[in-house]
Amino acid sequence: MNTFMPNPNKIEKKWYVIDATDCTLGRLASKIAKVLRGKNKPEFTYHVDMGDYVVIVNAKKIKVSGKKLNQKIYYSHSEYVGGMKETTLKELLEKKPEKVIELAVKGMMPKGPLGRAMLTKLHVYADAEHPLYRSEIGKYLHFNEEVRDIGQ
Repeated sequence: MNTFMPNPNKIEKKWYVIDATDCTLGRLASKIAKVLRGKNKPEFTYHVDMGDYVVIVNAKKIKVSGKKLNQKIYYSHSEYVGGMKETTLKELLEKKPEKVIELAVKGMMPKGPLGRAMLTKLHVYADAEHPLYRSEIGKYLHFNEEVRDIGQ
């Protein structure tokens, strides 16, 4: 019997559209990370990009528990002396709600070239409308409610 080694060129990739309305940020991000890595597939291999494409809509309508809206702080640095900037979750949700989900998922992905390649399959939009519906790839999109239940 031979050991199965997946070929990245022969892996079938699906498109998932997930509505983030009233979803908890961390729980949703962990489910998205599983789909992006391909851990929901039985032939998962850690060194091959087997994940599917994920489109998140209504990113501005996510929920967080506790006092995280005011207490969670995102840091960025301009690489100049004294260039540290702090932004709370509430401010980031008002300005760039897509960035909140992208950063949460990025923290759950593997670090390195493979993890960065997997993150390119994530598309996050603040509202319900997104440009992928108007493109030729839009006919392959489907809403999959089961993505939230993966791994439970």
